[in-house]
Amino acid sequence: MTRQMPSLNGLRAFEAAGRHGSFKAAAEELNVTQTAVSHMVRLLEKHLGFALFRRHANKLELTDQGRAFQPGLTEAFDAIARLSEQVASMQAGPVLTVGVAPTLALHWLIPRLTSFNRNHPNIEVRVATGGAMLPLRDDWTCTVRRGAGSWPGYIAEELFPSTLVPVCTPAVAAGLLRPRDLHTATLIVVSHLREQWTWWFEAAGLSAPIQPANEVSFESSMMAIQAVLDGVGVAVAQLPYVSEALAAGRLVTPFPIVDQKYEGWYLAYRPIREKDPALLAFRNWLHGEAELQRQVHKRLGLTRPLTRSVAPKPLPTTVVTPLKNRKK
Repeated sequence: MTRQMPSLNGLRAFEAAGRHGSFKAAAEELNVTQTAVSHMVRLLEKHLGFALFRRHANKLELTDQGRAFQPGLTEAFDAIARLSEQVASMQAGPVLTVGVAPTLALHWLIPRLTSFNRNHPNIEVRVATGGAMLPLRDDWTCTVRRGAGSWPGYIAEELFPSTLVPVCTPAVAAGLLRPRDLHTATLIVVSHLREQWTWWFEAAGLSAPIQPANEVSFESSMMAIQAVLDGVGVAVAQLPYVSEALAAGRLVTPFPIVDQKYEGWYLAYRPIREKDPALLAFRNWLHGEAELQRQVHKRLGLTRPLTRSVAPKPLPTTVVTPLKNRKK
C-alpha cells in the first residue's frame, strides 16, 4: 500500500519550528536559512489545507491543528533516531543463538557470559528459552539441556552430571541435624518435578517420603530457588542452579547427600553446524566452564547416593561425542 505523506522536509521544518516556537531556531537546528524553513512550512500548510501557525511580529503561535500535530511528529522523529542508533550499533559479526532452560540461563549461563563476550566481542550472543520439555529448534545454533544425551539428528557432548542437592538458608539449616528432621520443615516443591524429592529421600536412605510440617509448590524451578533464597524452606535443586549461592554462603546444604541420575547436562547441535566459527568458540569456552562446575561438586564435599544407584542408560556412540575424542 502506498503511503500518502506530506514532504518529509516540510514535516521536519514544522516540527522543529513548533518545538522551538521560532523559525530562526528551527533554521539553526536544521542548518538551513530561516526563509527556507518558513517556505517549507507554508508548502506543508498548503498540502494539508489548514494553517499550522499564527504568525505574529515577534513569535509563532500554534493553531489547534498545529498543537495536535506537533507532539506526534516529535515522537515519530525521536523513534526514527533511536532506531537508527540501534541499527548502527549492531555488530556485523557472527550470531550465536543458544536454546537453554530459563533457570539454567539465569543462575548459571548468563552470569558466566561476561568472560565469553570479553574474549569474543565479535560474536553476538542470543539466549532463547528452551527447556528439556520443549522441542529443539533448527534456528538455534545449539542448545544446553538436561537429558540422557540422545536427540536424533544431533551431536551431544556431556558437560556435567545431573545432580540434585538439598539447599536452604543457614538460618533454616540450623534446625536440621539429620534428614528425618525435614518433617519439621517447609518443603519447597516444583509441581512438575515432585518426584525429585522422592529420589532424594531414597538416596538419603529413607524408604518413605517425609511428611513435612508444610509444603509450598511452585510452577518453575526459578520461582522455587527464589523462595529458598528468601528463607521459605528447603528444596532439592540441580547443583548448577545453586552453586553460586552455595559458594557465596547465601545457601547451604543441610545434609551432604546428593542424588545423581543417569541424566546429564549436554551441549547439543546439528552436525551441519559443527564447523560454525561461533559455535566452535562457544563450545570450547563452555567445556572450560563445565570443568569448573565439576570442580564445584568436589569443593562442596558432597557425598554420592547412600542407597540408590541407577545404572546409566547406554548412549549411542554416533550421537554422544566425548570431548577428549573430538577434534579441536
